[in-house]
Amino acid sequence: MTDGDPYGRAIRDHYLGEREEPLIDRDGEEIREHAIEEWYFGEHNKDAWRDSWLEGPLLDMGAGVGRDTLYYQEQFEAVAIEVSEYLVETMRDRGVKDARQVDMFSLRNHFNRDQFQSAQAIGTQVGLAGSIAGVRQFLNDLAFVTTADATALLDNYAPEKEATKDIFAYRDDPMPGLAYRVYHEEYAGAVGETLLFQIFSVDRLREATVGTDWEVVDAKYGDVQWRAILRKA
Repeated sequence: MTDGDPYGRAIRDHYLGEREEPLIDRDGEEIREHAIEEWYFGEHNKDAWRDSWLEGPLLDMGAGVGRDTLYYQEQFEAVAIEVSEYLVETMRDRGVKDARQVDMFSLRNHFNRDQFQSAQAIGTQVGLAGSIAGVRQFLNDLAFVTTADATALLDNYAPEKEATKDIFAYRDDPMPGLAYRVYHEEYAGAVGETLLFQIFSVDRLREATVGTDWEVVDAKYGDVQWRAILRKA
């Protein structure tokens, strides 16, 4: 494992009871302490609306330490992927049956055509596609590894909501329905790479599905975020 992954190492150390420093998110002079216990080690939040759209085999993308996968694998086959080797090791220690080190933006390189019945990416990771064109490419790759009648659950911040402007590392965009987040993470003297998250509205997500096999069939809003269900058209 490498110290080039302060994010994953901090969460791994927390799990092992060896973390003595906070994981810091930094945007210039603005910093935020990453709430590791709260964000990663809580119980799966049961949601009848969400769960009704998911069935196995399920691909859990950006699965963290497996909070959701641990729940779903008791219902059906579930594969958890993370780009961090530290997080994959932690998922395996916590009992995730099938945890793999895979970048969610390189799905075709790791999975077969039609391998999954449903997929989810909870935690706004889809924003790491960096642009609407990047989201469209991701959706095409996701279509390749899912069945003809598959469903997918995605979430992101809602740039059209005024309260969203107060989230950490927010950057406005003059184009309606778009914004950004830009920050990096620091832990125990190590500095992670700069992360660029594209924030986009559900309407922009609908635009991103044009030319893909997906359509947005349902969406729910929170205070600053949305969750959307996509289904093969």
